[in-house]
Amino acid sequence: MAVVVLLVSTIECHRSSNIQDSLMRKNYLVWNLNTACYRKFFAGGVCRSNVQLPGKVVVITGANTGIGKETARELARRGARVYIACRDVLKGESAASEIRADTKNSQVLVRKLDLSDTKSIRAFAEGFLAEEKQLHILINNAGVMMCPYSKTADGFETHLGVNHLGHFLLTHLLLERLKESTPSRVVNLSSVVHHAGKIRFHDLQGEKRYSRGFAYCHSKLANVLFTRELARRLQGTGVTTYAVHPGVVSSELIRHSFLLCLLWRIFSPFVKSAREGAQTSLHCALAEGLEPLSGKYFSDCKRTWVSPRARDNETAERLWNVSCELLGIQWE
Repeated sequence: MAVVVLLVSTIECHRSSNIQDSLMRKNYLVWNLNTACYRKFFAGGVCRSNVQLPGKVVVITGANTGIGKETARELARRGARVYIACRDVLKGESAASEIRADTKNSQVLVRKLDLSDTKSIRAFAEGFLAEEKQLHILINNAGVMMCPYSKTADGFETHLGVNHLGHFLLTHLLLERLKESTPSRVVNLSSVVHHAGKIRFHDLQGEKRYSRGFAYCHSKLANVLFTRELARRLQGTGVTTYAVHPGVVSSELIRHSFLLCLLWRIFSPFVKSAREGAQTSLHCALAEGLEPLSGKYFSDCKRTWVSPRARDNETAERLWNVSCELLGIQWE
């Protein structure tokens, strides 16, 4: 009798174990399906353009990693001659080597560019202009985020200096080549956090009050205002420009914030990959018929509304003039 009871008990335990395993497998499958759905939803828009780029020349800042690297990869795949303009040349060469092997395009080149130093920006532009007679796409992709308070080589607060003034100067120096290569485009990476930004003309360098989070927001608003004013000044030239929110992307940009690094890991199903984050940059660089929307702001490969401050033409013009004064340039 004890043997029978033991046998029945063993069978019941085995059945119970099978049911638990089945439930666990079912729950795991459901979790994976839900995660896949979330990933697909949060991946956002996809660049649908089939435009090929043989003979076209592209400059992408900060293309040694993240969104910029994936943008460079896709443009190289379409046959463009791509310049990776970055501060870390060794990382740039590693990225270029990977892209060349992946795309079978040998025309992926690396050049030194430190956006925190106007001498480096001028040296890059001088070298590029001597090397290339055309420039069809300029993607101002590089940036810094939530840095502790610091200043660039020229005494600018780092977010303002790198994210805005550095790209402002670079675009100024390369603009004639863009005009000579029309139709051409300038794509400026901004962010949805520009909604929290404000151009504080009385304290642009953050010397009176500094918050590294808000400093980043202010610089992203500057990117949108720069795009808006640049488009106004370039009307009729054949050069068009667009501001881009890439989405919430897993990249090295968050390296200065332990909290963001932690949140990115926790909410990874809702965070875009670098390839997904590159899609709106690619859309604005490639999509046909986009010229009437020059100066506009895009997210998930479509035009998106900007904050009221980002639509202020007076602020955009004033920021332009102040930027020229800070950089010591004249831009008619």
